[in-house]
Amino acid sequence: MKNESNLDFSIVVPVYNEESNLAPLRDNIVKAMSSVSENYEVILVDDGSTDKSREVIKKLNLQNNKFKYLFFDQNHGQTSAFDAGFKAAQGKIIITMDADLQVDAHDIPLLIERLDKYDAVIGYRQSRNDSWIKKISSKIANSVRNKLSNENIRDVGCPLKAIKRECLQDIKLFEGMHRFFPTLIKLEGYTVLEVPVSHHPRLTGNSKYNISNRLFKSLRDLFAVRWMIRRHINYRIVDKG
Repeated sequence: MKNESNLDFSIVVPVYNEESNLAPLRDNIVKAMSSVSENYEVILVDDGSTDKSREVIKKLNLQNNKFKYLFFDQNHGQTSAFDAGFKAAQGKIIITMDADLQVDAHDIPLLIERLDKYDAVIGYRQSRNDSWIKKISSKIANSVRNKLSNENIRDVGCPLKAIKRECLQDIKLFEGMHRFFPTLIKLEGYTVLEVPVSHHPRLTGNSKYNISNRLFKSLRDLFAVRWMIRRHINYRIVDKG
């Protein structure tokens, strides 16, 4: 993630079948960033959409050159989308969010202002606007992850995060690792803060997650992270000659 650009911010957004949400997402980001900086880019990573998302993304790019895109050959998953977006990003601060409009771009300034004292600031959805089964599965998943990884992250699944570029420099991502960004960042010695953010009901499109991929599939990834935590090399040189 060598950075030779003078961009302040890169907003990385995985996209999978969100054609009706993309134009409102563009409007929300542009309005939110107007109070922060004009020196930013938005990277829309289409993860093999089968609807008209790619057509919409190309139109957004033609209308506003801050909106860039990467198209996958097929569906590879959210971690791959983030990895590709991070590698393409030129900003000093990397911001992540979903394309479904459930988190609010207007909370981005709230996260950015806390980066003066922390290396990464992540949102937690204080008032969830989801179905009861989604709330329960998320609560169980967070509890299990925290218990097995000795963590205290309230809402690992919240996609809204602001991360200093250097925090992601040495992180190697594997499938499913996007769920553990705060822990992976902490392993590299950086500081993480959680702040409450807004959460809205999904108005269009379909959720890509259920209790199976939210809990059972992530258990495998959790054990991998648990192994990484226990085997992590952590030393400090105090003198050399």
